[in-house]
Order: sequence, then C-alpha cells, then structure tokens
Amino acid sequence: MNRTIKKVAVLGSGVMGSRIACHFANIGVQVLLLDIAPKELLPAEEAKGLKLDNPAVKNRIVNASLQAAVAANPSPLYRKADAARIKTGNFDDNLKDIAGCDWTIEVVVERLDIKKSLFERVEQFRKPGTLITSNTSGIPIHMMTEGRSDNFKKHFCGTHFFNPPRYLKLLEIIPTPETDKSVVDFLMHYGDLYLGKTTVLAKDTPAFIANRVGVFAIMDVVQVMSELGLTVEEVDKLTGPVIGHAKSATFRTSDVVGLDTMINVANGLAQNLPNDEAKHVFQLPDFIKKMAENKWLGDKTAQGFYKKVKGAGGKSEIQALDLNTLEYKPSAKVKFATLEATKPIEKLADRFKVLAAGKDKAGDFYRKTFAGLFAYVSNRIPEITDSLYKIDDALRAGFGWDLGPFETWDALGVQKGLELAKAEGKTVAPWVEEMVAAGHTAFYKVSEAGVKQFYDIESKSYQAIPGMENFIILDNLRATGKVLWKNAGASVLDMGDGILNVEFHSKMNALGSDVIQGLLKGVELAEKDFRGLVVGNDAPNFSAGANLGLVYMFALDQEYDELNLMIAQFQQAMMRMRYSSIPVVGAPHGLALGGGCELNLHCDRVVAAAETYMGLVEFGVGLIPGGGGTKEMTLRTALKYEEGEPEYNLLRNAFMTVSTAKVSTSAHEAFDLGFLRRGDEVVVNSNRVLAQAKAAAIELAEDGYTQPLQKTNIKVQGKGALGMFLTGVHAMKQGNYISDHDVKIANKLAYIMCGGDLSSPTEVSEQYLLDLEREAFLSLTGERKTLERIQSILTTGKPLRN
Repeated sequence: MNRTIKKVAVLGSGVMGSRIACHFANIGVQVLLLDIAPKELLPAEEAKGLKLDNPAVKNRIVNASLQAAVAANPSPLYRKADAARIKTGNFDDNLKDIAGCDWTIEVVVERLDIKKSLFERVEQFRKPGTLITSNTSGIPIHMMTEGRSDNFKKHFCGTHFFNPPRYLKLLEIIPTPETDKSVVDFLMHYGDLYLGKTTVLAKDTPAFIANRVGVFAIMDVVQVMSELGLTVEEVDKLTGPVIGHAKSATFRTSDVVGLDTMINVANGLAQNLPNDEAKHVFQLPDFIKKMAENKWLGDKTAQGFYKKVKGAGGKSEIQALDLNTLEYKPSAKVKFATLEATKPIEKLADRFKVLAAGKDKAGDFYRKTFAGLFAYVSNRIPEITDSLYKIDDALRAGFGWDLGPFETWDALGVQKGLELAKAEGKTVAPWVEEMVAAGHTAFYKVSEAGVKQFYDIESKSYQAIPGMENFIILDNLRATGKVLWKNAGASVLDMGDGILNVEFHSKMNALGSDVIQGLLKGVELAEKDFRGLVVGNDAPNFSAGANLGLVYMFALDQEYDELNLMIAQFQQAMMRMRYSSIPVVGAPHGLALGGGCELNLHCDRVVAAAETYMGLVEFGVGLIPGGGGTKEMTLRTALKYEEGEPEYNLLRNAFMTVSTAKVSTSAHEAFDLGFLRRGDEVVVNSNRVLAQAKAAAIELAEDGYTQPLQKTNIKVQGKGALGMFLTGVHAMKQGNYISDHDVKIANKLAYIMCGGDLSSPTEVSEQYLLDLEREAFLSLTGERKTLERIQSILTTGKPLRN
C-alpha cells in the first residue's frame, strides 16, 4: 500500500481512453495520453504544407479525441479546467515518457495481437515496479503477458472501467496467476478511495462479472419477449424503474450504448462458453442479425429499436421497431394490471412479490425472467467469483441496477425464487438448496452490531462484506434500532460516537413541514445529549427542493398567512441549524436543488459527493430563494469584500448565479459558484459521504466548537448597486432575452441582494435580509405567471417561460 500515484499514462485515446484520462485528471492526477500517429495527411494539412513528422499532425488523433471528450455532454470532467492536467503525445515520440509514470493503462483496440505488440514496446520504457494494466472488456488477461518479464507479470492486472468512467461506478479488477497480491490490494483500495469506484475482484473468465451476467439478463429478456409476444415498448416498461433499473430499460439502453456493442459481447460469450448451461441464450435472434445488417445500431446510426422522426406539423415523435415486421410505428403507451398494482408501493424491494404474482402477461414475463436470472447467477459461483455479493456489486455499479440479482431474490424470498425456477424448468445450483435446508432463509442479513453480512458458500455461514466498515448504511442503523425519532418525512438516527443523522424520506426528499420538523428535532436532540449532527441520506438524491405542491396550493387558495408562516418556519429552521450549539454537517449527493441547496448553505461544513448537482433554481419557477438562500449568497459575497476584488463585481457574479438558476455540474464546480466554500470537502466515492460527514462532525466537536452569533454587520451596497442591476435587467429585456415576469423577479432579487433602497453602503443584519427575502417570495406567489410556472413544473417536470 506504500505506493503513490502522481502520474498516469493512458495508451489509446478513443472514447474509453480519453474518458479514463479525464477521470484521473478530475482527482488531481497528471496524465500522459498517447495514441498512434497518423499514416496519411488530411487535405487541410497538405494545403498548409505540413508533413507527417510535424507535431500537429503526429498528435492529431490524440488531440482530436481529447477535444471531443472535453466538449462532450455530459462532461467527463468535473471542471473544464481539469483538462490542463492531461498532456498528449503519440506512440512514436512519447512512449519513452511512460518511464516517469506510476501507472500505465492500455486502452487500445480489442485485438490481442495489437495489445501484445504494444506491451512489448511498453516494457522497453516502463520503470520496473510501476503498475501496468489493461482495460479490456473481453480478452483473457493472462494471454496478454506472454513473453513479458517476471516484473511486468507481477505488476500486471486487468482494470475494466465501465463507460462513461466518471459516472458508472464499477471497476473490475482481474488479476492473473502471476499478479502480486499487493498490486491487487492496492488497486482495490485506490479504485474505491480515490477513483470513487465500486471495485470488484473478478476472475479471468469471459466478460468477467458484470457483462457476463448483465448481457445474459438482456439476452434472456429478448428470448422471453419473443416467447410471450411482447413489444419493444412493453419490455422497456417492464424492465425500467419499476424493478429498479434505469429509465432507459433494455432497448433504449441498447440504442444509447450501440447494438453492435451488445452483439460483440454476446457473440464472444456464445463462442467462449462451451460449458455454460445457458449458452444458447447468447445466440442472436434473427431480428437482431437483420438490424445489424441494416446498420440499425441505435443512436450512432440515428435508428435502432427506436428512432425519432418528424410527425405532423414538423413535431418530433418517437417510433418503435415492430420486431415481427421490422417496420417502425408510433411508440405506443403501455399498461399492465400488474404494473398498476405496484404504483402505491414506494419501496422497491416490496414490489417484487407483487410483480411475480401477476396474473397477466407482465406476471408471466417476471416469473420467467426472474427464474432465468436466479438460476444463472447461482451457477456462476465459483466460476466467475467465489462470493455472491460481488455479483450484486458489479450489476449495481456497472448496469445501474438498484438491487443486484441476489438482493432481488431476497426481496422476492429465497424459497419463492426456488419455486419459480423449478416451475420454469431452470436448474438452481445445489448450494442454494443446501443453504435453505440448513435454515438460512436469505442471502444477506444485518448483524446485531449493524454490519451487513452475506452468505459465504465455502464456510456455509454469514460473513461481513469486506470494506463495508468504511461506509455508513442507514438501512443497517434502522435494522438495529438506531432510530430515535421519526415522522412521515424524516427520521433522526444515532450514527454512534455522539453524532446524530437527520434523514429525509419524503417524495424526492422534498422539504416540507415534516422534514423541517425533523431538522429541528435533530438539532434539539443533538444539543441535549450528543455532540454533532449530520444531514444526509442514502436516497438517489439529497433533495430536489422545497415542497412546491404545498406552495402552489396555498398560493392558489390565497392563503397568504399560511404561506408566510411556512416560509418563516423554513427560514427559522435554517437559522436554528446555523446557530445551534453543536456542529451541523451537510452531506449532499445527486440533486441538491432549491431548498436542498439552501440547507447546505447553512451548515457549518459540507461534505459533498463529487457527483453533486447543486443550485438555487427558484428563479425557474418564478420565485427567489426564500429559505435563507438569497440572504446567504449576499452574506457570502460580503465576506469576500475584504479580499480586494471590486465589490460590485462580486455582487454581480452572485446575482447572476441566482438569477440564471445555475446548477453545478459537480461538487467542484459548486465551489466556483459559491455554494461550497473553503473548508468544505468533496468525496469521490458517494458511498463514503456519510462516514466522512460523521468524521467531520466529530472533528469540529473535538476542536472545541462554540456556538456562533448571528451576524449584524453584513455590508450591502444600496442604491448604487441597485441602479446597476436595474439597468442591466432593463437592457436584457430590451434585447428580448428575458420576459416581463423575469424582469419582475430579477428586480426583486436585486433589491434584496443590495439591501433594499438604502442611500449608501450600509451594514445590516441577517434578519433584515431574511425579512426582505420572505416579503419578496410571498409577493411573487401572488403572481399569475408564477403560478403557471409552478403548475408546469408539477405537471410536466419542465419550467415554463412566460
């Protein structure tokens, strides 16, 4: 473990190579990105009189690849500026430079001969003892090291990133028999802690773990689909969020990834798995072969299982492929009684019994696909891995499943899963029957100490999942009775070591009265008997903002006293957190918007997941931040005045951030926008955020945290700045960049951030700004245009420009 990674060489700058380079740059590592030099000049290069040995020509391929990556959306970079850490070059001139790198990663074309030839060249320059890995997704790892030195083999391993590397969390580590154990241990640790990955140790078998099981699941769905006569749209409805998979489900995902990619993996598995009991599943059906012939590969060829066409009146519409006729038709709405029965069921694990009991075609689909999946994964142990939890980890992190196969089986019931498999003629591995016969009724359980354990087949007992001691799982705390208080929207849990946690469980973790009550209760309990408080959760998003439905209802009924009270209570809760006698640490991840952002602005410290999308987005619904967000951005700007930058510039930047509803594309960008500040932390692995937030709360407490005093000396700029803003807003309107209603909102925002109609710069209190903020928020809720915008968000999920 005494190994430091300061510089990484990435060999191959294609889609994967350039994105892997970007992710290392994200975490502060210097990167050398190399690719082949062109063999021919482009016409434009010839016109300039350039030669093949010109550096601009020799690095054309690698530079174009990096530029495409930097321009990509979603971005592979936390910040565009991080690309400066990447130096480009070519194999002819710069392969020698890998001598200064701590880790060399090969990401060239999937051909064994090309990889072996490159590794022969690499060994001439690589410094002995440095890491050398391949990102192959299918070629056997051990075959790549033939002819290499013992030192090369000792430090060589497979490191299979999933695309896109920034966003998909899986990193499969595949050692050869010659790989030194310390190298494997280092990669498992580094991938988790520094790259933010779920690192899964896999055996050197075809397609490793995630693609082996994931592609089986896709191909099995295709077979069941044909058997039951289901359509493309029906399958995507059945295999999406209702079972905890991505909204793109099966066929839309195929279009995004590329049908050719799935075909290549399926063909490889069909050819290389002679002893797989389900190898027939990987045989391509005729319609997929025909799609490949027609180049209907998905988004890259503008059509696949779906295509977008211009309909009547030039309006775009989505058409779906009819697999019987291979003709496209308008995408149809899908409805099954079984799916309707799951709508009231919020918790994913509780849906599976209902799905498997369905009496319609959907129920038949789930029984068949669950049976096939359960049998398949049971028979992959010990072939692809010795431990069942690794299969679940790989599918969750690599394919975006909320529950892995064995977790899904647990949700349905192990005995019920066995019965399904037998009814569908599937053979489950004997170890499952033996486990049940021994009285073990689940693949996972939580110990009395709150540790998640898995059933270990070799020892026939439950063992702690390695590495989980570094994470805090709130479900485990709940299972061991650590909930101290609860209502419909929030819970207060004991995290141990004198630290409490407030967790939200409202819809989208929206901040309504129940959540506010939970926050106040958390502070109260922490001040009485504990020493710190963390606000965070295990949901996909921290919080999508305040409860707009409640705002809309009060405003529509003109219940302005109730609305005023609601805003005041929200502001008071934020101030209660800010000025409590114990440290409060925010732990955002995913979306932290509107009120979710305001909450973190009022924490003593924020420990944010790198993938945190934070912003004050109220302007988009015709409002201004009313939970202390406008006050806080004004205050934070005033604190920067002493740093010497022109005060109006600082205030204008903050005003533009709020008035354009900017949302950070990463936690790092949230620093640039002023939502995070010096002392806040970024954690690359989101699984570690709660544990790190707890550590931060302990650190603040042990450093002698003292209760702060409300600020009464916030410098505001008054009429001088207000005039500047009003003039700018008027110019935007004259240019037709904003609407009349936008003008009204922007002017109110400017009024607050300038401190009102003051004749000169003046020092004011936080409460003064809060009162201005609440008054402006309340007045805007009486505007018809604001109500229309809120209604649009509530009904369509999209803002209305009016």
